[in-house]
Amino acid sequence: MKKHLLTDFDPVSAKAWKQKIQVDLKGAEYNQTLISKTLEGIHIKPFYHNDDGIAAKEIPGTPSGWNITQGVFIDDVKIANNIAIEALEKGAEAIIFTAEKPFKIPSVFKDFPFSKATIYFDFSFLDIDFVKELSLYLTKYKAEFYLNIDPVGKLSKEGNWFKSQKEDFKALQSLSQTANTISVDTTNYQNAGANMVQQLAYALAHANEYLNHQTTNSITFKIATGTHYFFEIAKIRALRILYASLAKEYNCSQTCHVIAQPSRRNKTVYDYNINMLRSTTEAMSSVLGGADAVCNMPYDVLYHKSNEFGERISRNQLLILKAESYFDVVSNPADGAYYIESVTQELASKALELFKQIEDGGGFIKLLLQGDIQKKIKESASKQQALFDNGSITLLGTNKHPNPMDLMKENLELFPFLKSNPRKTLIQPIIAKRLAEAIEQQRLAHE
Repeated sequence: MKKHLLTDFDPVSAKAWKQKIQVDLKGAEYNQTLISKTLEGIHIKPFYHNDDGIAAKEIPGTPSGWNITQGVFIDDVKIANNIAIEALEKGAEAIIFTAEKPFKIPSVFKDFPFSKATIYFDFSFLDIDFVKELSLYLTKYKAEFYLNIDPVGKLSKEGNWFKSQKEDFKALQSLSQTANTISVDTTNYQNAGANMVQQLAYALAHANEYLNHQTTNSITFKIATGTHYFFEIAKIRALRILYASLAKEYNCSQTCHVIAQPSRRNKTVYDYNINMLRSTTEAMSSVLGGADAVCNMPYDVLYHKSNEFGERISRNQLLILKAESYFDVVSNPADGAYYIESVTQELASKALELFKQIEDGGGFIKLLLQGDIQKKIKESASKQQALFDNGSITLLGTNKHPNPMDLMKENLELFPFLKSNPRKTLIQPIIAKRLAEAIEQQRLAHE
């Protein structure tokens, strides 16, 4: 008869662990020495224990697997088609097509393996006739597709609606019978410096604007994952819990679809190969947190035009996670991890409280129009920037252990810094900015 090894050991209570730690501290104060506080106001303890009452919480809609996803920009339709087909042949399982204007649909999808690949879209325009034509075309081929139309995201990021609030929501209403129409893009909140509680609360309030106007069968969330490995895992889990709670109030599907991509906020121009390490751990967080699709970012995306090598490396990072590191074997592997469960619950609780404040203030759109959301994100971004500037937030190769022999001025094909583009807008847009921009500009000026 087999005996479980752990039955030979007496259980150790949380109290006993803490007493042992205090002995080992030799007089140092426990809270000041071992407990840290995040920008979200969450205290990180040195250990987590079942005695704390931490229970595994079911995460609604957690997928059984995830798709390796690659972005394709549609300019020349023939080139876009070739890139998409080649990416799928080399391991991608889904494509995100980005378009700035209507395109010739049959040309983009020539020889496309509809039965093998999921299709996502990212439109910077809103043309209902085109979208309906696209939907009918893809439905004809029994494709799985997500249109991802997001007028509120357009407003927050660019300062204007596609046309107007009334016309944009009327357009969404006309597409209400089309599945997977609406998207909530939260990536810009993260890239602009919002902390995780804000990201979750704004995602929920953003989604609520759509649910208030119509009942939808599903919403797709686009999220950006940063460097705080375990917190990013918890963030995605908390998002699913929060959305399920909100959707239940509207009697609609409590399952959301999540597309994750690496943050741009922590990426650097100098010592750029480290970007591969950053995006790898961010992809790992995305998978372990339960994203449906992960779209990686080329390590040289800040300063190089799109190129085959960079795209191949970014795709291969995900292939290694899936095919060689077995990141597709277990569904919801974070279940029951006391630390992650605790952070998930705290993030969800704090985000729900902030969401209620937003709704009490008139809702997400109203607060965007008043500038309140922009102000809060700027405050959070300023705190992060100050911590980076004093070295508390570290980007290796940039503000710690920089290589003075690393020269980049001659390698810049793209302008990697915040661009000033004065234009008339309805609101002040939420502007993404990387932490390393100021220090990189200083270095470039002295090369």
